[in-house]
Amino acid sequence: MNIDYYAKILWNYHKLNKKINKSDIILGFGSHDLHVATRCAELFLNGYGDEIIFTGGFGRITKDLWNMTEADKFAEIAIGMGVPKNKIIIENKATNTGENISKTKDILNKLNINPSSFIVVDKPYRERRTFATLKKQWPEIDFVITSPQHTYEEYCDFYSNGEISKKEFISIMVGDLQRIDLYGKNGFQIKQEIPGKVWDTYNNLINLGFTTHLCK
Repeated sequence: MNIDYYAKILWNYHKLNKKINKSDIILGFGSHDLHVATRCAELFLNGYGDEIIFTGGFGRITKDLWNMTEADKFAEIAIGMGVPKNKIIIENKATNTGENISKTKDILNKLNINPSSFIVVDKPYRERRTFATLKKQWPEIDFVITSPQHTYEEYCDFYSNGEISKKEFISIMVGDLQRIDLYGKNGFQIKQEIPGKVWDTYNNLINLGFTTHLCK
């Protein structure tokens, strides 16, 4: 089997393919993936939310990419697409998923904004991990998770010509599967069933050298 065969198994596991409905607020998780910002803006412009909140400071990858935080970069893109600046809330201090959630809670509390429903937007291959973390860390909210509407093949093309490599992209999926298992066991997120085929794929990709995003 080739690398793309294995990588697509992980892609399909991570991506949840949930149906979205109009919500009070769109919550975009920051990262190196600018397609997340575009997806948030498209959802807002199509009437799926009344405001957008972008969360993200400088992460392990983005600290070397841009001279502005993830949230500010995402907001810049959304404003460029026509989202009014006053409809965007920026949380630009978080450096990991837990902080994305806790600091978003804090800023909404300070602004006295109490959404009853969220559309959460993250990378396609990170949907499951973000879903499981939110269910544990913010269980009281009603949310559905979505992502940029691109295929695995399109993401491979993005990363063949983009700011990270295809190998790093696949390594991130491997690392996130490890975290889904570890964080489910330590209580940081709710547990997720990981089928045997997915575990076999994970081990095959580790043996092929996709190890740079594994926890030590």
